Amino acid sequence: MRKIIAIVLCLVMALGLVACSEPAANNEGDGEQEVKKLAFKDVIGTELGAVHVDTEGVDYSGMKIGFIHISDPSDMGYTYNHNNGTLKMVETLGLDADTQIINKFNIAEDNAEVTQAANELIAEGCNLIFATSFGHEPALLEVAKANPDVQFCHATGYMASTAGVSNFHNYFGRIYEARYLSGVVAGLKAKEIGNNRLGYVAAVPFAEVISGFTSFYLGAKSVNPDVTMKVMYTGSWNDPTKEAQNANALIDAGCGVISQHCDSTAPATAAEEKGAFHVGYNSGMIDVAPNASLTSTIWDWSQYLVYATTCVAKGEPIDTDWMGGLYDGVCLLSDLNENLLAEGTADAVKTAYNGILDGSIHVFAGPYHGEGVDFDGNTVTIDVAEGEWYEENEFVSAPSFNYIIDGIEVVGE
Repeated sequence: MRKIIAIVLCLVMALGLVACSEPAANNEGDGEQEVKKLAFKDVIGTELGAVHVDTEGVDYSGMKIGFIHISDPSDMGYTYNHNNGTLKMVETLGLDADTQIINKFNIAEDNAEVTQAANELIAEGCNLIFATSFGHEPALLEVAKANPDVQFCHATGYMASTAGVSNFHNYFGRIYEARYLSGVVAGLKAKEIGNNRLGYVAAVPFAEVISGFTSFYLGAKSVNPDVTMKVMYTGSWNDPTKEAQNANALIDAGCGVISQHCDSTAPATAAEEKGAFHVGYNSGMIDVAPNASLTSTIWDWSQYLVYATTCVAKGEPIDTDWMGGLYDGVCLLSDLNENLLAEGTADAVKTAYNGILDGSIHVFAGPYHGEGVDFDGNTVTIDVAEGEWYEENEFVSAPSFNYIIDGIEVVGE
């Protein structure tokens, strides 16, 4: 019986992918070419914005800061990027990394593990604790309630605004803005190679991920109306083996440009090996995939870390729910691979960047129809007309767009 089910599932996956069954464009043969990187600030023609924090004369000697991470910096993805923010914060504020920073790496989204890690950080004298993965939030909130003298900041969550706990805070950003720009890069590349089928390796099916791949797709569609996209979930934030398998499946089925919302560089290396192109997340991946990587959507987490640490050092309140974006350089693109960019990409990215900042471009603008599932498991729909748009992050920093729109197909479930 199990064998029959497995065969049926394989057939379903194969049928889901057959629509993008043309071979991917081959980008082999450029391995000896020197890679030219184009800095994002040079693309947009201006210095990146920054969150203004007054650090002059602030005494940080009493700060001890703990971090709870779901993986470790070797993932070269989410934790790597967040840890880079820590290192930049340490440098900016002149902290002693050996005595003032304590990291708890590889803490699963498990209440018991998170509680233990947080209590250990408190026992070691931390007066500010950051937890960086979505599933860390419930346990962290309970620890915050029991320790009112310690400040707790949680990335990607949503509970702070309704928890009524003054020492518990959420932070995130308008990452969909930067993903839209990366979609512009991908859409123009797809047009150049004559293959309008995009692929996307996604972690788990909830709003943060869906909002991200939808904004990427809409960015691509803004410069290439003929694009469609296949999405395959891994079921995990960080599973390099599954990420590589999904990337290979999409590329083998003919998707010429793929992207990702998962934590490792496995999709980038799969694209490199298969002769496809790739847009990354959390870290620049040109060095690991010089013939595939176009750019990546990245964060500068240091800006929030500097802000929150300074608030605690000065005895000032931290915002309950904090959010940055393109305008202040919290969300941005990594270097762009000048060797691989389609003609006109830099100008198109600059135009989109300026449009988002001046309000003439809305990332989730219609027209489109979408379907999703609410918290009770009921199917819900959305219809956004021409000239209208969905307002992401309208109420909280955590993303809320949770619809699969026309042109995007989830396969392999």
